[in-house]
Amino acid sequence: MTRALPSAPTAGPTDPAPVPPRRRRRRVLLGAGAALVALLGGYTVWSNTHPVRLTTSIEMEASPDEVWQVLTDLPAYPQWNPFLISARVTSEGGRLEEGATLRNVMRDRTGDSTFTPEVLTLEPGRELRWLGKMGPGWIADGEHRFVIEEIGGGRVRLTQSESFTGVAVPFYEGRLRNDTLPQFRAMNEALARRVEALGRE
Repeated sequence: MTRALPSAPTAGPTDPAPVPPRRRRRRVLLGAGAALVALLGGYTVWSNTHPVRLTTSIEMEASPDEVWQVLTDLPAYPQWNPFLISARVTSEGGRLEEGATLRNVMRDRTGDSTFTPEVLTLEPGRELRWLGKMGPGWIADGEHRFVIEEIGGGRVRLTQSESFTGVAVPFYEGRLRNDTLPQFRAMNEALARRVEALGRE
């Protein structure tokens, strides 16, 4: 009786070759970099679609035209305005109109800062709106509005507001609410006093 010889082992699936440590580190770094880019991209989109809004209103005895005349008399700002202590048109022609560029100096308790917004809306007796940008437009933008509404009885309401968007804005929200918003109120109050004083002349 012959003994059966042991059969040769059948070929199985080849085990994958181990990944060299250098290549493994590269994959980890690439994955981490992609995740960081996605995170920053998502934050940029979020910060530009979720504005920080400041708004404050005041009522006064005046007509919309009287308020408009004071609001748009930029050369007179240093005489009465505690917030926008200087404002002038710097674009060609020097006229306050849609598309014009302004040079505004803003003051709050942290000091003075200069910005150069573009006028977006100019509706006499109704609305003045401009947009200021810091950097390429996604770092910090501020859309500032003044809206004048008749409320009856010879009175109007002036609402001053600003919407801030951009990646830097969330880090400055506390400062905007604590330092800038009170200056909105101070300007509204000073404008009302000037309008009513001019109306008595």
